[in-house]
Amino acid sequence: MPYATVLNGTAPVKLADQSTDKKGGLSKDEGIEAAEALGKEFAELEDLLFYAGEHALLIVFQGRDTSGKDGAIRKILDFSNAQSIRVAPFKVPTEMEQSHDFLWRIHQKVPARGEVVIFNRSHYEDVLIARVHKLVPKEVWKRRYTSIRHFEKLLLDNRTILAKIFLNISKDEQEKRLLAREEETEKAWKLSVGDWKERENWDDYTQAYEDALNECATPEAPWHVIPADHKWYRNLAVAEILVEALRPYRKDWLRSLEELGAERKAELAKFRK
Repeated sequence: MPYATVLNGTAPVKLADQSTDKKGGLSKDEGIEAAEALGKEFAELEDLLFYAGEHALLIVFQGRDTSGKDGAIRKILDFSNAQSIRVAPFKVPTEMEQSHDFLWRIHQKVPARGEVVIFNRSHYEDVLIARVHKLVPKEVWKRRYTSIRHFEKLLLDNRTILAKIFLNISKDEQEKRLLAREEETEKAWKLSVGDWKERENWDDYTQAYEDALNECATPEAPWHVIPADHKWYRNLAVAEILVEALRPYRKDWLRSLEELGAERKAELAKFRK
């Protein structure tokens, strides 16, 4: 069943209408078990993607502070082949990056064929934080929606499978997680006054996220909105999205590898004559 809401640009979304605490009719134990099964399938599919070398996978994570981007990424890595996957976090642009167009630093991090790359934040920051904090004029960030759609179309045309995931957390749950960090010694390093300051811009970010989701969701590159108040459910929904993104290619990748295997056997037979 779909554990996330899929946005393909045919109907606008209002985040206020999207639940953040769904459980999909599952208990926590059932959800964890289902996520583990999907994780094992993802591991197989990722290997096929890597060895066939015909497609790339780009996973884009966006979400408010404490929504669980790091946790979701760690769970993906639990099931991943270290040879074929890397994480690209996007923080404040450097002076060099700021001297180029906003997609310059992004394009350098996209996956090659056979590779999986996870974006922890992404090119969407340039229509989110840049908008909320007025880092660029309105006429600039509004034009960026078109650039993003064209950029993602370019990736798709280059055989990149694109999974765009928005982790949707409630304001109350965010507060609980921020307060919990103050109580947990091992998470104290995550404490930041900036996280609390950003909460003051909650409504502005809500509007910015809604516009980004609605402007840049297409049938070819949909957005997936995951209820993220429950970490186990978040992991389950992420696993489902990735597996469903890769499953359609399984037979073709197996066929390509079988053909490659036949070629290698023929080469060995010729060598041994």
